[in-house]
Parts: sequence; C-alpha cells; structure tokens
Amino acid sequence: MNMQYVWLIWSLLILLLWGIIFVYKKPIRAEMLKVSLRTMPMGLSEPLFVPEYWTPPSMFNLAAQTGFDIESLIFSFAIGGIGAVLYKVITPVTTISVSDHDRKHKRHRFHLLSLFAPPVVFLILALFTPLNHIYCGSVAMFAGGVSAMICRADLTRKIWISGLLFTGLYFIYFTSLNIVFPDYVEHVWTLEKLSGVVITGIPLEEYLFAFTFGMYWSSLYEHLTWRWRRLNPA
Repeated sequence: MNMQYVWLIWSLLILLLWGIIFVYKKPIRAEMLKVSLRTMPMGLSEPLFVPEYWTPPSMFNLAAQTGFDIESLIFSFAIGGIGAVLYKVITPVTTISVSDHDRKHKRHRFHLLSLFAPPVVFLILALFTPLNHIYCGSVAMFAGGVSAMICRADLTRKIWISGLLFTGLYFIYFTSLNIVFPDYVEHVWTLEKLSGVVITGIPLEEYLFAFTFGMYWSSLYEHLTWRWRRLNPA
C-alpha cells in the first residue's frame, strides 16, 4: 500500500465507524453531528504537531508543505462524534435536562472554569514550557475532564469509563494500521522528540491522547447543554 494514502484511508475508516453508529443509533444522531461539527476545526491545529510530533504523508503532500491536511479534518470530525457518544452506544441511558434547582448547586459555580480550563491550560503549557504540544494537549484535556467532574459530579462515572472505552477503540484502530503497514509509526512519528516508549506498536503519546480525549469529549455535550444521563431499567 502506498504510504501516501495511509492517513487518508484510516481517516475514512474511522469516519465509516462514525457513519455506522449514526445510522443504527438514531436517538444520539443530533448529539453526534453537533459535537462532530464543533470538533472538526480541531483538525486545523495540525501545524502545532507537524513536524514536532509527526509528519504524515497526506493528499497533495499538504502536511509536509503547509502543516495542514484534509485528513485531519475528516479524522477530527469522526472522533469528535464517536468520543461524545461511545458511552451511550454500549450503556442503556436516557439523556434528560438538569433542573433549574440543580443548576443552582454550589458546585456549578465552576461551570465556566470547567469549560475554559482546557484551552487555558494548553496555552500556558505551550507558551511557557518546552513540552511537545501533544503533551500540552493531553494535560489540557485531562484538566478539562477533571474540572467537568468537579462541576458535574453526575458525569464522573461516564467520564472515566469513556476515557477507557475510547482508549480501547483507539487501540483496535491503531493496531489495524500497524498490521497492514507495520513500518508506518517508525516513518511518520518523530519518536526522538517524544518519550520513545512504544507499547504494542503504538507510541505512548497516542494512548495519552486517546484516554484524555475520551474523558473530556464525553462530557462536552451534557456540560454545554445542561443535560445528564440516567441509567435505563433493564
């Protein structure tokens, strides 16, 4: 397989998974689409990671020439929606609105702090530390997940489990890449600027990204729309 199209093909594969969930899980379609559309612009952050984190061969060689690439937009769109609903895909829950009374609970005074914690933490680390931006992003998303749990204790279980679920899904996704193209990580990731730790063919940093992304993104919809999930009776 031509390495030039690996990033495109695996971006389309995760988009295919998004499509399958979207088709078969009608109650969560609106949530998936809204979060995906809001996550898609995250793909424009690629210049922060190319070439310091990786340099993926991309369509029209855009990543190497400009830092931007079309694949990142596809990938970001797909994982945004999946990360938001993965918990609900496997757990029988109903989303209901938080009452006005509950919104006035003292813990909700941290609502805005929770929402703004990730970008603030990322900017501080990116501007004032020598950390690779992948670490800045992972720490920022972890801070977002933890702050969401402080503000919305009802989401605590969902946030932790979603982090694990997305990590598991990401492991399967990445392993399929390694099976078909075993030299891809070595050629594309800038391992000398990272920890150098590779677990089952996957850089440690990818596990950190997957877990913290799963944590933070799983809480976004409920946090922004003041909704929470109630376990359905069996």
